[in-house]
Amino acid sequence: MAPPAGRDQMLERSSNRPDDGKNYGGPAVTLQSQADARSELIGAAPTDDETNRKNMALLIQLRWTAVVGQIVTIGGAHFWLGIPLPLTRMGAVIGALVLLNVSSLIWVRHRATITSNELLVALMLDVAALTAQLYLSGGATNPFTSLFLLQVTLGAVLLDARSTWSLVALSCASFVWLTIAYRPLDLPPNPLSEIYTLTVTGMLLGFVLNAVLLVVFVTRINRNLRERDAHLAALRQHAAEQDHIVRMGLLASGAAHELGTPLASLSVILSDWRRMPDLVADQELAEDLTEMETSLQRCKSIVTGILVSAGEARGEGSSPTTVTAFVTALVEEWRDARSARTLYFVNTFGEDVAIVSDIALKQVIFNVLDNAYEVSREWVELMAEREGDNLVLSISDRGPGFAQEMLAQLGKPYQSSKGRAGGGLGLFLVVNVVRKLGGSVTAENHRKRGATVRLTLPLATLAIGGSFDA
Repeated sequence: MAPPAGRDQMLERSSNRPDDGKNYGGPAVTLQSQADARSELIGAAPTDDETNRKNMALLIQLRWTAVVGQIVTIGGAHFWLGIPLPLTRMGAVIGALVLLNVSSLIWVRHRATITSNELLVALMLDVAALTAQLYLSGGATNPFTSLFLLQVTLGAVLLDARSTWSLVALSCASFVWLTIAYRPLDLPPNPLSEIYTLTVTGMLLGFVLNAVLLVVFVTRINRNLRERDAHLAALRQHAAEQDHIVRMGLLASGAAHELGTPLASLSVILSDWRRMPDLVADQELAEDLTEMETSLQRCKSIVTGILVSAGEARGEGSSPTTVTAFVTALVEEWRDARSARTLYFVNTFGEDVAIVSDIALKQVIFNVLDNAYEVSREWVELMAEREGDNLVLSISDRGPGFAQEMLAQLGKPYQSSKGRAGGGLGLFLVVNVVRKLGGSVTAENHRKRGATVRLTLPLATLAIGGSFDA
């Protein structure tokens, strides 16, 4: 049917008219999501500092081990083997190590960040203490000079290349200095064979001590580094997901911006047609106009849903309500739009609670219901219940269920089995929106047939005054 006269004028009016108060365009929403994603990563960045804090604690434990080992070694050499040692000066070095450790414990507890340079200083102080003890007990002739390698190895594991080479230079310089400046040991008169045995025994003890400490502490340091790497990998995965959402949001904003004007134009045209007596008088045309208006509103709702799924901030379209009223209205709307006989609603929430009717949450529940409906046309169940301070919405179906690899990668993009409806980006968006609300999403298959998706949402976040970015 040809449109009535004046359509060009109506199109011109619609192009200058706001889109019925709706936000169908503009990239501001998704740019804000991008900024939020970056701020989350910045807030989660101090992974190296946490690792350095754990490694500093290990160095403090190693220093306590050194204190105990020096006391035992000095006491055994002086009182058991009869080797005279300057106990006062060597005891002063041990006392300095104890004081350094106590100060380090207090310092670490009140320190906001710990850098690699501070780890380097701690290792250099340990090298200095070892050098002082070796100077007082034979210098380079002392078999325990092999403990320098322990400090160098720890530096290689903990520090960057430049700091490690600084520690190597200090250790080498200390060893060279000990070859020319040291207090000689006054060994008791013994046959040559016994002196040789004493030296070999000292070397053996030094080797065993070195090996044990390396295995114990390097293993624990590597565990700290693995935990850091795992955390970084999780951050990268989260960043990739956020970037995916941002890109989808930008695409959705661009598409919605382009669709906003023609949708508004169609709305104006249909409104004008409604006021034309010739069209209203024709019953068949009037029914067509009603169907067209319904379809137009559906298109606007879809565009709004795209923006919400892409990360639209909470606020627009929200209104005060209660849990029961919100879920009941949602069920009725879904039944009107999809199927009135398929969805079964069970409400065991109990005493009602005031919340905000959030458009993002509504779209999320619709997505899950649509997924269930696509694989289970005859029966879908929505159960609302309360667990502590959480609202739990369980959507069950009698479809084929989730593939095991999809359950393992729940919420990851593009995790959809080919030929199986109801998977992929929809569930990915659901997981991310629910996570923004401070909740969680779980899925499980039934023993015989079907699956259940559970949305757990904190009531504190949904309450009036709650934050979408909680």
